[in-house]
Amino acid sequence: MNIDSLCATLRKGADTLALHSEQQKNKALSCVIDSLLAHKTDILNANAKDVADSRAKGTSEALVERLALDEKKFSSIIESIRVIIQQTDPIGEEIAGWKTPQGMQIRQVRVPLGIVAIIYESRPNVTVDAFSLAYKSGNAILLRGSSSALASNKALVNAIQEGLRNAGTDGVLDSIALSECTDHSDVHDILNAVGKIDVVLPRGSARLINTVVQDARVPVIQTGAGICHLYVDQGADVTMAASIAQNAKMQRPGACNAIETILVHRSVAEDFIPLLAKAFDAKVNIRADSYCLDLLTKCNAQNIQAATEEDFGFEFLDFTVALKAVDSIEEAVTFINTHNTKHSEAIVTNDRSHARLFQAQVDAACVYVNASTRFTDGGEFGFGAELGISTQKLHARGPMGIKALTTTKFLIDGDGNIR
Repeated sequence: MNIDSLCATLRKGADTLALHSEQQKNKALSCVIDSLLAHKTDILNANAKDVADSRAKGTSEALVERLALDEKKFSSIIESIRVIIQQTDPIGEEIAGWKTPQGMQIRQVRVPLGIVAIIYESRPNVTVDAFSLAYKSGNAILLRGSSSALASNKALVNAIQEGLRNAGTDGVLDSIALSECTDHSDVHDILNAVGKIDVVLPRGSARLINTVVQDARVPVIQTGAGICHLYVDQGADVTMAASIAQNAKMQRPGACNAIETILVHRSVAEDFIPLLAKAFDAKVNIRADSYCLDLLTKCNAQNIQAATEEDFGFEFLDFTVALKAVDSIEEAVTFINTHNTKHSEAIVTNDRSHARLFQAQVDAACVYVNASTRFTDGGEFGFGAELGISTQKLHARGPMGIKALTTTKFLIDGDGNIR
């Protein structure tokens, strides 16, 4: 991959796209939808090949699920683009404006970031989501997916590019590029493309994210890794808690917003733990501290074992969860802030003051009361899609929609003013 040539092409695309109207961008995205639908069979066949290859390599089913596309997921991809089309174009939005004592008019307006690179694993839907959000917000995008999803990503990008061509002058073909490199030399090039790439987003495993954060010389928005907790408070509705735990762990255990650790107040542990064991139905491996392990044993729970210190603060991304008893909400908050990745955390409680304390003191992008962490998602938040879940505090935090892909500039109008 010639990073200099590629970025020069993308820069031309970004410069052109930044001048396109909302109507032009929406027309191009509509043409992309038509092209994706026309090539659905090719895309699903390419994905089936990726899935078969991954299974042959012994990839866990939880991770295979992240890679696999089916009719339902494909329909969700299409719907996400439709939602993005309906959203207001953020480019040119005036954030603030005022007149100085010298008579100059100052306006702060939204502008695109420029060239965005995303390095991600599995999940072919990210290919379309990232492109659509970038395009609507006036950015060019460089996609670097994993080798396990290469056939899927090539089929998707080919369909996207055909849609942009079909849009005529309203489509900017140079706004998207896919790295097809199967080693990691291109990642090094991307992370060192100072002055050529405006921002890099890693989306995937903790290992991938840490590598990008440590090695990048270009700006990074840290996303992805999710060591998420569920705390069952004193006096909580334990039936509700068991239902939320089941959803947050079992619906998609390989997702970054799935819970990895459950904390339970000792006062409700005897009531909650049998319900939890029943909800998990021996499908989840529970790694419990000694107190919780004793209660699990007494209710004849299956697939249980003693937890180690390494189990707490670990992202399993599978049907495994750590379980620990605590003596207070303060202990729970301290434990979470020590072990989490600032992604998504939840409390089940009937105490309003405890709910507000938890939300105020837990350091995370999304903090839930009596709800599953699985809702941390751009689609669920009404963004249509997301570029990732930002776990940092600068520029963007939480699900990243269209506005997270913009920055601002100040426009100053004077009349011969000098200082």
